[in-house]
Amino acid sequence: MSDNTILDASDTRAGGWRAALSEFWHYFSENRGAVIGLWVFVAVCLIALFADVIAPHLPNAQYRDALLVPPVWQEGGDWRFLLGTDAVGRDMLSRLIHGSRYSLFVGCIVVTGAMLVGVTAGLVAGFVGGAVDTLVMRAMDIILAFPSLLLALALVAILGPSLTNAMIAIAIVQQPHYVRLTRAAVLGERNKDYVTAARVAGVGPMRLMFRTILPNCMAPLIVQAALSFSSAILDAAALGFLGMGAQPPTPEWGTMLAEAREFILRAWWVVTLPGLAILVTVLAINLMGDGLRDALDPKLKRS
Repeated sequence: MSDNTILDASDTRAGGWRAALSEFWHYFSENRGAVIGLWVFVAVCLIALFADVIAPHLPNAQYRDALLVPPVWQEGGDWRFLLGTDAVGRDMLSRLIHGSRYSLFVGCIVVTGAMLVGVTAGLVAGFVGGAVDTLVMRAMDIILAFPSLLLALALVAILGPSLTNAMIAIAIVQQPHYVRLTRAAVLGERNKDYVTAARVAGVGPMRLMFRTILPNCMAPLIVQAALSFSSAILDAAALGFLGMGAQPPTPEWGTMLAEAREFILRAWWVVTLPGLAILVTVLAINLMGDGLRDALDPKLKRS
């Protein structure tokens, strides 16, 4: 094969990727909410990445002369603490900024873990079928039979309260969704002509599953991952609020809510601000997930 042929093939592949990305952005950008959600999510990621630079104070630094100081726009505010302080004199803005790291970290680890295990199990179940399929799916049905938060609480109670154990529990709870989605996609793909052609060509089972079938099942999995990301943040916040997730003085948004419960009537900002942080982040991710669904699902693409 000549060098010109190789260059032509490379140009074709590059052009194909550019065309695919251009088409994806065309359909994604038609959803205004998805674009707004994307920019908000990018902003949260940048805040988490540069938290040490952006935060005006250390997240656990206590200022005993400034207990429950209100935000600056309220009477009695202090310009050192733009969003006020909590009951032990910690800067709310700094804790919210550093808390974004924990929430994004939880989302990334939970989605990655649940997706790796769930996609592999669903791929094997859908491709192999028979007793393996039945065994895997019945195990997933058992997990789905329990309310998700109750099951996560039970798992954390067994493993012990901590952020790490909370992430493990949430990943286990989310795993069945990936298994079922992957299995359904594999069942729809495994009898198609390109799979039959690969079998005839002598492609092995592992390569057939992971290199031939799986790439054609990724669109719904990407959408599920985006939506699961927001669910993981909410579940982690719920476990933290119940005292079963991140433990004080960790500046995790759910834990901040739990610490502020007794001050809900005296100092509205210590409860409202972490709740707003969770609301904005989860809403942005959900809007972005809707845009991904519109862009990746052929049935929803508008001409």
